[in-house]
Amino acid sequence: MDKILEAVVMSSYPNNVKQGLVRRVIEAAKQPMDSEQCWSMLELSTKLYLTGDTKYKREIGKEVLEVYGHYHPEEFEEFFNVRFLLSLLQEGYGPLGKRSHYVLDYIQLGLQFVLESPSANSIFSLLRIEVLRKVCERPSPKQCAKISKLLTQHPQCIPTGKHQVLFCQQLIRCIGQFQCISEGEEDIMEFLEQVNKVSGLLQRIWRTQTSAILPSLKELFTIISSTEEQEAPSNALASVVQFVPLELMDGVIRNLTNDDSITDVQMMTAIGRMIDWVSWPLGKNIDKWIIALLKGLAAVKKFSILIEVTLSKIEKVFSKLLYPIVREGALSVLQYMLLSFQHSHEAFHLLLPHIPRLVASLKKEDSNSATSSLEQLAELIHCMFFRFSGFPDLYEPVLEAVKALPIPNEDRIKHLLGQNAWTSQKNELACFYPRLASKSETGKIGLINLGNTCYMNSIIQSLFMASDFRHSVLNLTEGNSQPLMTKLQWLFAFLEHSQRPAISPESFLSASWPPWFTPGAQQDCSEYLKYLLDRLHEEEKTGKRIYQKLKESSLMSQAVERHYLNKTLIEKMFGGKMMTKIRCLKCLNVSSREEAFTDLSLAFPPPDRHMRGSTSVLPVEEIGPQFTEPPENPSQLTGSPWIQRKAPVARDPAAPPMPVETLGFQEPGEAANPLSGNASGVDAAKDPLLAFGEQACAPKDSRSVPDLINYFLSPERLTAENKYHCEKCASLQDAEKVAELTEGPHYLILTLLRFSFDPRTMKRKKILDNVSIPVVLKLPVLVTPEETEEVCHRGKDRAAPGSGFMSVVYDLCSVVVHSGISSESGHYYCYSRECTDTVPHGQPRDGAPKLASDKQLDFEIQWYLFNDTRVSFSSFESVSNVTSFFPKDTAYVLFYRQRPGRQSCLLHEALAEAGRLHGEPSLHKDLMEAISKDNILYLQEQEKEARNRAAYISALPKSPLWWRDLDRDKDDDSSSGGCSPAAGGGGSGSFHGLVF
Repeated sequence: MDKILEAVVMSSYPNNVKQGLVRRVIEAAKQPMDSEQCWSMLELSTKLYLTGDTKYKREIGKEVLEVYGHYHPEEFEEFFNVRFLLSLLQEGYGPLGKRSHYVLDYIQLGLQFVLESPSANSIFSLLRIEVLRKVCERPSPKQCAKISKLLTQHPQCIPTGKHQVLFCQQLIRCIGQFQCISEGEEDIMEFLEQVNKVSGLLQRIWRTQTSAILPSLKELFTIISSTEEQEAPSNALASVVQFVPLELMDGVIRNLTNDDSITDVQMMTAIGRMIDWVSWPLGKNIDKWIIALLKGLAAVKKFSILIEVTLSKIEKVFSKLLYPIVREGALSVLQYMLLSFQHSHEAFHLLLPHIPRLVASLKKEDSNSATSSLEQLAELIHCMFFRFSGFPDLYEPVLEAVKALPIPNEDRIKHLLGQNAWTSQKNELACFYPRLASKSETGKIGLINLGNTCYMNSIIQSLFMASDFRHSVLNLTEGNSQPLMTKLQWLFAFLEHSQRPAISPESFLSASWPPWFTPGAQQDCSEYLKYLLDRLHEEEKTGKRIYQKLKESSLMSQAVERHYLNKTLIEKMFGGKMMTKIRCLKCLNVSSREEAFTDLSLAFPPPDRHMRGSTSVLPVEEIGPQFTEPPENPSQLTGSPWIQRKAPVARDPAAPPMPVETLGFQEPGEAANPLSGNASGVDAAKDPLLAFGEQACAPKDSRSVPDLINYFLSPERLTAENKYHCEKCASLQDAEKVAELTEGPHYLILTLLRFSFDPRTMKRKKILDNVSIPVVLKLPVLVTPEETEEVCHRGKDRAAPGSGFMSVVYDLCSVVVHSGISSESGHYYCYSRECTDTVPHGQPRDGAPKLASDKQLDFEIQWYLFNDTRVSFSSFESVSNVTSFFPKDTAYVLFYRQRPGRQSCLLHEALAEAGRLHGEPSLHKDLMEAISKDNILYLQEQEKEARNRAAYISALPKSPLWWRDLDRDKDDDSSSGGCSPAAGGGGSGSFHGLVF
């Protein structure tokens, strides 16, 4: 029958005729026949299968083998013996030089018919040895895929014990040499399928034997870190990493980055080759492993490796965004590489020429993947604009390319930059060596105390967190003839962009030092603030006079002229105006004088001052006084409430202070209560601001900031030795003195006068009274009758019709706290948050910025605690309760920011327009270059410090915690110690002992 079959196959008949004849032979083979005939047919079918020169011949051979294996099992088992298989595997089949490539397929075909035979175990033992030998010979991807297919279908043939670990390692070696020679699409797809089969076998082995994972990873790292290979290992190794369990990542990365035996060159080579893996189309989690290793290197301060790798690979990663199949992983790696490379603009600038072309290509692609990637890329680009401003010529083409894409808000940008910076990565050794501590998790930077300079540090941080002022300072141009303001600009720029946890303000301190301050002694922060603002104001005024002289000599353009004829920056940001009026109580003549101010100093009422309980109930109030006594002739009254700064001394018993009333005259039947809803014609139950105030009430007998302002705004009686010389009466007369706010500052600074001179002890003492601080405050500002009508008509800024006053709303943004009992001692720190105008995207303006809800403004803005070098997250609750918990810690200087309204509309709109792009101005190149150089220096310092502790790091594996095996480590989470997971050093520690 074998002769008949061979004659049919070799004949020249058409295939359909041959197929009919073969069918008849195969049907006959299902009948009983002698052993010799079976052997002949098995030999012929083996020959056809292994050496057939056409697919048709091999198919006939396969079909005959299956029939004989099924219908003649004994003969098949006898034929398919160990000796025959050993010959096939070691010597091959066919003529010399033309050995068959189908031996493994043949063995896989025959195994299914001998699984239950007595010789099965012998065959399995043989194959366990032979597949290991085959893999050690570095077969082609196609042969490796056949081995993987065989072992996947018949796992009994997988090597066991030590041979299994060796098999996995050698299989990884094979993958490292895989290359796809052809560039045809079909060949590439076949190559990818072959690699997937091989790596899938590793996954199967690792699932059943986790002990093989770590030795396999050791071999993988040895391959990719080798500097001796002439050719780089295949990117197909990426297919291996995707199957490593992610729960091993922390332990693997920790031990890898802390291993002293790995040189910088080896680590740089390894991470560079891993980054190349982003081009592997079938990889999963590859980006996670790459980013984890980059973060691990940052945690141990190996910045030189990170810098070199980023600069050499970032363009290649960027180019992969063109290919949808690898885009997601490439974008993840690109995002981390750019967001972490914050010490210099070099990496970002390498990409600038390529960004417009990529954006155009993604827009043209018009797919969900492209749209998502465009939005993420635009967010990334704006983060880089924010971080590395000052290059308009380079950024203009990029900005044009992404102008139609969404722009992230400043909080989002700062969050991304803060959490991804190299200096933000958790350092495992920081608990042992504080000098290696990373930048605060808040993303903010502290200021070094230079010897009792906390008073300056707290003021600088408060000014820095005043975002409108900060933006204006950072936006100053070079050559502005303002040396102190320039130093403040540099200090702000470093606070914004430095990678250090804290910076030294030594240069600014020496420039802004009040000459009467004693070096090394504690000073009054309010006194320093007043001096600083006055210096900055006078310096700019001097600059304006210089430019005025230039104008007179016709050397100044009209644009520059308009700029320098405006107010100074200090006046714009902190300047307000008040009208001081004195009324003679005899002739009722009123004299007035307007003066500017940059802060209001609020005295504490004397103990005998009656405090209405309602004055501290609401932190959001309409505040306004009335005269303490009705005039003799009310018809002559054309003025308004009266104010004057008062020291906390006892008042004349004949003129006891009266409760502060509402603004203007009272209508018959109206209650004289400035805190009631009727004061502004607004129902408290309907006003969200007042509703919020009710939730933050202070104790009944305590004082609040509105109480102190009410006292500040209440009229003062001038009698006895303080009589007023009336020009009309030409004599000293009793009078009343009052002042009215005529212009509210953009930033309202309130100083609580806690330090007073005690004549009994002849010493300065501190008033430790707790003062409740409202998060939202309203001040009465005098307006003209025409302005009042306009305000009431437009419905903006609550005003009492006919009163001549409007309410200006302020949001708390900073609180400077003094801890101690004397102004000459103690400590200063501050709580701050950034208050900005919240305008929803695309919302039109109709004269004033539209705010988010008050609840969002009050509660969703993050508070920070600045305490010299230490910066941490905080909350308004902490601000409110600090004195309750620590009686010597009292609020001293408060910063409030005015909400946009009629009075501040133009300024708010100008500030919003100035920061339209992303809220942060561009820095000039010299400043950016100085920051970049300092950041590089800091990274070098940190890396040197970390490397000096190499002996300590190398000693860590000797601890028992680092030698625990994987299984035990999972169940031993409760252990403690210097290297435990709780202390930032434990985890899957066995990787170090077993692998490296």
